[in-house]
Amino acid sequence: MFQHDERLGIQLPALKREWHDYSMDEKQEMMHRWEMIRGQIPDRIQELEKTINRKQFELDREEDFEQSCRLNTEISELASIINDLWLWFRTVPDVHSTTKLHS
Repeated sequence: MFQHDERLGIQLPALKREWHDYSMDEKQEMMHRWEMIRGQIPDRIQELEKTINRKQFELDREEDFEQSCRLNTEISELASIINDLWLWFRTVPDVHSTTKLHS
């Protein structure tokens, strides 16, 4: 019911059925697992922020234009990942909801 997302570095919901088609026990199990995964997201974000800071340090000292562009692109991608992780962090399903666990 969860699948590793290489880009984000975490497990994400991969539901095979509609949320309302799962039993209450299955929903509770998925929600428990999601809460465990959610708890790891701030650590993952902190990891990525350290990488961004390191790359920004490199960028400040880089004189080669092409290398600067590459570093800028990498920093932008890492920032995009952080943004997506925050969106997932805010995803809190309700067992009684008809809303899917995934977006």
